[in-house]
Amino acid sequence: MGHLGFSKEEVYKALAARLHKNPVGAPFSETLMKILKTLYTEQEAEIGSKFPAGFVTLEKLSAATGINPNELKGYLENMANKGLVIDVVRNNETYYMLTPTVVGFFEYTFMRVDPNLPLKDLAELFEAYHHEPGVPEEFFGSPTKMFRALPYEEAINDEVKTEIVSYERATEIVKAAGGGALTLCYCRHQQEHLGNTCKVGAPVEDICISLGGAADWLIRRGFARPATVDELLEVLKKSKDLGLVHSVDNVQNKPAYICNCCGCCCGVLRAINEHQVMSIEPSSFILNIEEEKCVGCGSCVKRCQVHALSLVEREPGNPKSKKAVLNKELCLGCGVCVSSCKKEALTLTKRDYIPNVPLNKKEQMYRIAMEKVRL
Repeated sequence: MGHLGFSKEEVYKALAARLHKNPVGAPFSETLMKILKTLYTEQEAEIGSKFPAGFVTLEKLSAATGINPNELKGYLENMANKGLVIDVVRNNETYYMLTPTVVGFFEYTFMRVDPNLPLKDLAELFEAYHHEPGVPEEFFGSPTKMFRALPYEEAINDEVKTEIVSYERATEIVKAAGGGALTLCYCRHQQEHLGNTCKVGAPVEDICISLGGAADWLIRRGFARPATVDELLEVLKKSKDLGLVHSVDNVQNKPAYICNCCGCCCGVLRAINEHQVMSIEPSSFILNIEEEKCVGCGSCVKRCQVHALSLVEREPGNPKSKKAVLNKELCLGCGVCVSSCKKEALTLTKRDYIPNVPLNKKEQMYRIAMEKVRL
């Protein structure tokens, strides 16, 4: 397989350039180059650099790469096993797509324990890359978000409970999917390799939920295990007990995943906490504090995963006058804080605007690409 006179460095630079053409791209840096050289062989990098946009047939990709279909199929099989290519079957024909960075091979790499990969080295590289200038904004800063907060249904004020739509009900999403898959939490798994543990004690195993075709692919490629509806509902319950944010694929129809996120490990929430990038679409609800009931205990402040709550002295110099105060710009409307309040001073109520939730994945990616002028 020739490289048309390109050096090895040029092949990987071409792959980086191709990845950055995606709606959610990959800003170039030496750290990114190290990541790509660790995950892709040189041949795989060349194939990746020539991938057309979206899903394509083997024949079309063969024409783009100049590689015989039978030989190319072998490369694609290996790449799919590593999470670098996504393959789906439609009408008895297989289609292939180059896996993006996020949501993509950054997650798949740490969805399982792979003895063939230097996971500690990759964890350090991924961590460094997430903190490089422009990367959090590229991954999470578009007006149309990839992730959306789901409200804890029991936290919603009784007066507006009937207004919650089906795509905001975590339990209904799981039931409608008829089951799915469970994987390692790739964020907490990555942090383990950096010597960090979750501050709220959230687990690494069997905590991230995948649904529909995404679940089928993850199971087939060895990144996840099958899970029943009851198992997934139990995961949601366990996540609520731990105070984790339900972060769902930001689409109305057939979301691909529900992550259960902590502010110390989760890349999405860390973008808010560490980079002030509003990375997740809030739910259509927002926290309401009944100040006369609040005793200023601070339980809700400790519970919030994005530091949207603080205690303020209503009478300066009088610690007993402390009350919980909400930063509305940060509130995700997730309801994590509500159950921590023993005085029942907290509930979720409707926001005064409608969240930006695309109809499906195609519309979501189209909007993000338009916002970045990549069409």
